[in-house]
This record gives sequence, C-alpha cells and structure tokens, in this order.
Amino acid sequence: MDSKVLKKVEGKYYKNLPNVNVGDTVELHLKIKEGNKERSQVFKGIVISIRGVGLSKNIVVRKISYGVGVEKIVPLHSPELEKIKVVKKGNTRRAKLYYMRERVGKKAMKVKAGSEREIWIEGTEEAEGEEKVEEVKNEETKKEKEETKEKKDK
Repeated sequence: MDSKVLKKVEGKYYKNLPNVNVGDTVELHLKIKEGNKERSQVFKGIVISIRGVGLSKNIVVRKISYGVGVEKIVPLHSPELEKIKVVKKGNTRRAKLYYMRERVGKKAMKVKAGSEREIWIEGTEEAEGEEKVEEVKNEETKKEKEETKEKKDK
C-alpha cells in the first residue's frame, strides 16, 4: 500500500506522548473495565524494552510487586492507555534491559550506566555480610589451586 494512504488512515489514532526511553521509570495510567464500570489504574515501573514503529510501537514495563516481578507489554497508541508520565529518566548503555529480570530487591530498581556491579557502603550489615562471603570464596579458590598444584606435582 501507499505510505501516504497509510499515514492518512493511521493519523487520527496517534497520541501525543512524552519521549520515553529504555531505562526510564514511568507511570502508565491504564483504563480498567470491571463489569459496567471503568476506572484508571496506575502501573509504575522501569521500561526494559521498546519495539515496533508507528501505531504498533510497544513498550515493556517491569516492576516488583510483593516480591514478584511483573511485566506489562503496552501498545503506546492504544485507547486503553490514558497517559504516560515519566517519573525519572534512566541512563543506560543497552537497548534492552533484560538483565533486570534476574535482579531482586533494591537492585531490581537500579539502572546504572555501564556498571552492573553493586557498590556497598562500608559499615553496613550488608557490606559486612558480603565481605564474609567474599572471604569464604577466596579461601575456596585458594584450596582448589593448592589441590591442582598437588595433583600436578604427583
């Protein structure tokens, strides 16, 4: 089909939306129908993926709800989407943030540019616990190295 005809037909369905990028924290105001009533529900989360072009453009928004990761795929120009509010701009180096699916707790809501390492504040209980875990891992690797040396010597 001719692209001019498509633009003319699709033109009335486009919405004026803010610029949403991967890594942004957004609030989606969605229309929910319950029986004969209709209400608005807010879904707040991080945009982990954007795909499609034009009217078929979709975003995938992820949030943690009661310890369980929840993702919604929302068409941007859908009539069920009332509005999008960008709460916080994200700074990422990736086009898709699928690695966020493996994160739990506070880590699941942190989007950092480039670095996926966590920086612990010294003196906190979590930092002390992490140091102990690292010490145990270091001791285990030392033992493994010694065992391999002994095997080589024999």
